[in-house]
Amino acid sequence: MLSEWELLLRLVLSCILGGIIGYERQSRRKSAGLRTNVLVCLGSCLIMVMSVEMYQEVEGKTNADPARLAAQVVSGIGFLGAGAIMKEGLSVTGLTTAACLWVVAGVGLAVGAGFYTGALMSTALVFVTLGRLSRIDDWVDHEKNLSLNIQTVDRPGQLMRISRCLEDLQLRVRGVKVKANEDEVDEAGERSMYIDLEIFNKQSLKSIIIVDAVRQIDGVIRVDVV
Repeated sequence: MLSEWELLLRLVLSCILGGIIGYERQSRRKSAGLRTNVLVCLGSCLIMVMSVEMYQEVEGKTNADPARLAAQVVSGIGFLGAGAIMKEGLSVTGLTTAACLWVVAGVGLAVGAGFYTGALMSTALVFVTLGRLSRIDDWVDHEKNLSLNIQTVDRPGQLMRISRCLEDLQLRVRGVKVKANEDEVDEAGERSMYIDLEIFNKQSLKSIIIVDAVRQIDGVIRVDVV
């Protein structure tokens, strides 16, 4: 049986380790920040401690498996992860935050099981991965990111036609903003809208090629590269 001091140590340590990872997420203004990660790690730790303690009480009396409660944490954390993943227009965000919650649950389980070395090492690696590797990604991708400002007529399916054109050029849309302008009406009575696209230019295509391809779409008025 765990002493009260050992139990307190594990619970507090889980809060500290979850807080370290949560602080990094909150500093980047992510949906799952400090408090969320602390609570996930603390809850996972408590469930793991309960699982081990319950098994020790019935050891030799039944074939109970102490890992069953822990397994439910691993699968149940998917609900939080799914809530963190959001689709905004043509881009998907929150994948890293969802993965972070899953890892934090694992850290909590490790602390609850008394596997302190693994929990500490995992926390350090997660913190380095989230902090350092994201900077490397930004540095590598900086020259391949483009912003397109498109003025086009407001027609049903116009955004999808532009998206398909970019996909044919092997360009990936990372973000999209659409703003309708009801004041601008052409001779045919069609209103204009403005589309701002964040694009990852993996093939390093020249901007003029991208602009010319988008301009060929019927209804596109103007294309600017920022």
